[in-house]
Amino acid sequence: MYKIVRKEILAPNIFSMDILAPRVAASAKPGQFLIVIADEKGERLPLTICDYDKEEGTVQIVVQAMGSSTRKLFEMEAGDYLKDFVGPLGIPSKFVNEDIEELKKRRMLFVAGGVGTAPVYPQVKWLHDRGVEVDVIMGAKNKELVILEDKLKAVAGNLYVCTDDGSYGFHGMVTHYIEELVENQGKEYDECIAIGPMIMMKFVALTTKKLNIPTIVSLNPIMVDGTGMCGACRVSVGGETKFACVHGPEFDGHLVDFDEALKRQAQYKEEEVKKLEAFECKVEEARE
Repeated sequence: MYKIVRKEILAPNIFSMDILAPRVAASAKPGQFLIVIADEKGERLPLTICDYDKEEGTVQIVVQAMGSSTRKLFEMEAGDYLKDFVGPLGIPSKFVNEDIEELKKRRMLFVAGGVGTAPVYPQVKWLHDRGVEVDVIMGAKNKELVILEDKLKAVAGNLYVCTDDGSYGFHGMVTHYIEELVENQGKEYDECIAIGPMIMMKFVALTTKKLNIPTIVSLNPIMVDGTGMCGACRVSVGGETKFACVHGPEFDGHLVDFDEALKRQAQYKEEEVKKLEAFECKVEEARE
């Protein structure tokens, strides 16, 4: 059992939890993920690590309550216990094993979309703590859904916020701001790391390919089981079959078959809708 020591609402239906898990915190690295199970009847939830504190022994997750399992997690509070909290899993970000002095010479751009801001943060923080400054573009539908802005601002060289409706920061998609930085402001980048919704990563990859910027994407949104056994996260990368949870979650964005991945991501949509409806009925009955 793993104790929830802190919970914070970050935006409508988006929340963070700090979980007491010393062994996970001691081993966690940027880019890795966890398997979380809320209770005895809970599903396996692959969630990317947002932050970790080796001294406190805590690991932070950020979750958007969309389906029945994430809604069940949302109902839990500080002091409650999770049944399972397994990790860290997956291959860490490749820069973790690279020479720091070489990294300092590299011009890196991170692009975070929605809840994808959470896994971007530990990567940028890790680099900042080692003297590597990077630029970050953060996108959300509107101002209300912008999360972790202060935390990212503290570790990014430059932070640019975009909103689809123009209610905060730059009015437009993150792809538009990539073009703004490169084509209008004369910025040059050696690498882009994009994390967010699958459709966002697809269009970021298309944009950076046009601009000749090598790009890494994280395919955590299509993971289900988290062990490679279910096959739900099977994806084609450069014509080869990979499993996001075992071989990733990070891959060369210019080689990923996003159309195939998007179809695979939608395969359980009908079942998820039915489970969410059943869960909401149970919640309403319990409140009555």
